[in-house]
Amino acid sequence: MDILTSVLPIQSTIQVKQNSTANNIQNDSFKNIFDNALKNLNDSQLKSEDTVKNFLVGEVTDVHTVMIALSEAKLTMQLAVEVRNKLVEAYQEVSRMQI
Repeated sequence: MDILTSVLPIQSTIQVKQNSTANNIQNDSFKNIFDNALKNLNDSQLKSEDTVKNFLVGEVTDVHTVMIALSEAKLTMQLAVEVRNKLVEAYQEVSRMQI
């Protein structure tokens, strides 16, 4: 019985942490998530521009750093375009529904 009583408080603590994590996820609105995604996209684009400028000036001599920054910017832009396309498709699908 002593082992069982020592395990019960740990189990209740784990459940409380899981519930608080679920509440935090639910509290994030679509607007906040969308704003963060756009901010990350913009930051990625600005970082790649700065890296290219630094390479052209001669501050960065490693071509790999430039290519990685450009690839990251390209991938984030492709992701944003695909998300936009899916949102447009979903909107068109909903607008075609007859009520």
